[in-house]
Order: sequence, then structure tokens, then C-alpha cells
Amino acid sequence: QVQLVESGGGWVQPGGSLRLSCVTSGFTFSRHTMTWFRQAPGKERELVGFILNTGEYVNVTDSLKARFTISRDNAKNTMYLQMNNLKPEDTAVYYCRNAFGSWGQGTQVTVSS
Repeated sequence: QVQLVESGGGWVQPGGSLRLSCVTSGFTFSRHTMTWFRQAPGKERELVGFILNTGEYVNVTDSLKARFTISRDNAKNTMYLQMNNLKPEDTAVYYCRNAFGSWGQGTQVTVSS
């Protein structure tokens, strides 16, 4: 059974940082490009970025790449999203997805003072 479980979200003040995790099981994680998405209230889901299976290539959406970093640990079947200097507009539910198109349930990130 394929499972993707996001965690690490929460409330943070503007300028703060969070690290999200996507822990996976049920598929060969090391063979999958993994992707982060987010969906803000009232908006469509948008791409945050992706990382190739080996971790050697990462692409983060241009508007976020100065603040967000994607990494992975294939030994732990886990992908990470490091988010720094968070802004209120980063408030969203963050999702991970594997190459098969399987999604996690999402983790809420709220940035406010």
C-alpha cells in the first residue's frame, strides 16, 4: 500500500522557518522523482518544486527558490522541504507526490503574526 505522510507544518511568525517531511512507504522511493505542491485558501494547487530520484537535481519554482530548499534521504524514504524567511502568502496546505501520482494528506502551514 502506497503511503505518503507529510508532517512538520504548524504556525510560524513571518520570517520564521519550518522543515516539512514527507515519509513514504509502499513503493521504491529511490526510483521516484518526488514533488512538493501547496494549496492556499481559495486558490488552486501550485507546484513548489521537485527533486530527482538520486537527489542530484532539484528544481524549485523561481519565486520560491531563494527561500525554499528540497532534499531527500533515500535511506529513510523521506523527502524534505526547508522553508526559510516565511511570509504570510506562504500559508497553505503542503502536499508531496510521487511519480505515480500518489499524494499525501497534506500538512498545514500558517504564517502570521
